[in-house]
Amino acid sequence: MELKMKKEGKFEYLETGGPGEVLLLLHGLFGGLSNFGAQIEAFRGRYNVVLPTLPMFSLPLRKVSLAGLVDHVADFVEYKQFTNLHLMGNSLGGHVGILYALDRPDRVASITLAGSSGLFESAMGNSFPPRGNYEFIKNKVETTFYDPATSTKALVDEVYDTVNDRNKGLRIVMTAKSAVRHNLAHKLHDIVAPTLLVWGKQDAITPPFVGEQFEELIPDAELHFIDECAHAPMMERPREFNRLLGNFLERVSSSSVARRA
Repeated sequence: MELKMKKEGKFEYLETGGPGEVLLLLHGLFGGLSNFGAQIEAFRGRYNVVLPTLPMFSLPLRKVSLAGLVDHVADFVEYKQFTNLHLMGNSLGGHVGILYALDRPDRVASITLAGSSGLFESAMGNSFPPRGNYEFIKNKVETTFYDPATSTKALVDEVYDTVNDRNKGLRIVMTAKSAVRHNLAHKLHDIVAPTLLVWGKQDAITPPFVGEQFEELIPDAELHFIDECAHAPMMERPREFNRLLGNFLERVSSSSVARRA
């Protein structure tokens, strides 16, 4: 069954409507809902998989920031009346998920981070990406993956079109700078939810040492590396990623049931 994007007020999202708890997937700065196709298919039979669009390109300019995105997620969760959330975020989406979990720990059952920003990241940089330079964008997108062939022309074209739209490009830079300012090192000890960290061994954007720092700073965290994989393990190594995520969610759900019994 093909899922259709829903638009309700200021919210755009996909929702599988499956049984069980909510698995909320948050995309990165240059990511999109299509990044999670393998997770939708793997988990829609056991969870209500929900993918909201982070409105980087539609927020009022004065609200374009990490805080603006966190507020949007909070409003969305409240609008949908979700509880006992399993949050999963890649890159900037992980950063947003962490900040939401710190604000509303009562709503969050678990956190999964894949190549999350929040401690250190090396991506486009803090300056406006060069417009009209297709090869530059192609090379940058390819660094997301261990195998450059994973970076399809359609994906490169999408990013190229984004940075060549001056309004969108400006918002990308504003969001990236806001993320750098929101370093989480002094906050991670306050995370109470069980946390799964999945990192590509060849991640050049948030290198492996970043995953190790997250594991050290988050009280209840476990870290797994995937070889021959870079910044988007849920796309590049979906089978390994889904196995790790599925096992983690089962353990967390079992523990939650045991505590309630």
